[in-house]
Amino acid sequence: MIRKQKFGRTGHESTRVIFGAAALGSVDQVDADRTLNILLEYGINHFDVAASYGNGEAEKRMGPWMAEQRDKIFLATKTNFRTHREAKEQFESSLERLRVDSVDLIQMHNLIEPDEWDIAMGPGGALEYLVEAREQGLTRFIGVTGHGLTAPVMHRRSLDRYPFDSVLLPYNYMLHQNPDFVSGFESLLERCRESSTALQIIKSVARQPWEGEKRRTTWYEPLEDQEDIDLAASWILGIPDVFLITAGDTNVAPRILAAADKNLPRPTDAEMTAMMERRSMKLIFEGSKTRN
Repeated sequence: MIRKQKFGRTGHESTRVIFGAAALGSVDQVDADRTLNILLEYGINHFDVAASYGNGEAEKRMGPWMAEQRDKIFLATKTNFRTHREAKEQFESSLERLRVDSVDLIQMHNLIEPDEWDIAMGPGGALEYLVEAREQGLTRFIGVTGHGLTAPVMHRRSLDRYPFDSVLLPYNYMLHQNPDFVSGFESLLERCRESSTALQIIKSVARQPWEGEKRRTTWYEPLEDQEDIDLAASWILGIPDVFLITAGDTNVAPRILAAADKNLPRPTDAEMTAMMERRSMKLIFEGSKTRN
C-alpha cells in the first residue's frame, strides 16, 4: 500500500502518489475500469482529473466509479478557462460528467502566462468564480497548476495573490539540471511548507520529447523500464512533503505505483546521472508555452 500524508492544510490524508486521470482521456471504459481497480489495490485515495483531458472523456470514465467510491476518494478537477462565466460553465459540466454534486479541489489549469494570469485573477476572472463555488459547497479547496519552466515563479506570484490550498508543477532530474528552475522550485517548496500548501509533482518519468512514432498517450516520451521508473519516482518521493502524480498513460501509471510501493531510499546523484546518460534524456520544455 502507498504511504499517506496530510495534503497541505486540507487535513486530508492523501496517498503520496495521486492518480493522474489524464491517462483516461483516450481509453474505453473497460481499460478505465481495469486501471481504477489497480489504483484501489494500491490504496490510492486521491484522483486528479481535468475538464480538458480528452475533451471531458477522462471525467466521463471516472463517473461510473463515483457512485460507489466518492466517499473514499479526494476528488480534484481543473478548469482551463480564465473568466468567471466560462469557468462556471465548464465546472458545472465537469460535475455532470463526474456524476457528483461537488469535488474536493478545483484548480486553475496551467496558469503561467502573465496575460492569462491577469484575467483569471482580476475582476470577473476564474478565481472569482471558484471562490463563489466554494461558498456554494461545490468545492472545498482551490488550487492552481502550471507547466513549463516558469511554473515555480508564477506559482509564487499566485500564492502572493491568494492563499491557494495546493499547487502543481513539473519536476524531474532533467529539470534539476536547470539552475534557474531549481532555484524557483526550492523557493516555492519553502513557501508551501511555511503556508501548509500542498505541492504536487508531474512529469516525474519524462525521458524526452517524442521522436518518431508515439507509443503512449503522454505528450512526452516516458521512461519505460521498471528500474528507471523506480529511480525517477523514488527521487521525487525522497523530497519530504510533496506528492507525485502518475503519468497520463494507463500502461505507465501502474509502474509508478509499483515503484512507490517499494518505499525505496532516494537515489544518489550518481545513480540519477547514470540513468540520465544511459537513456539519453532530454529536457521536454522549451520556454513557457507547453501543452497540457
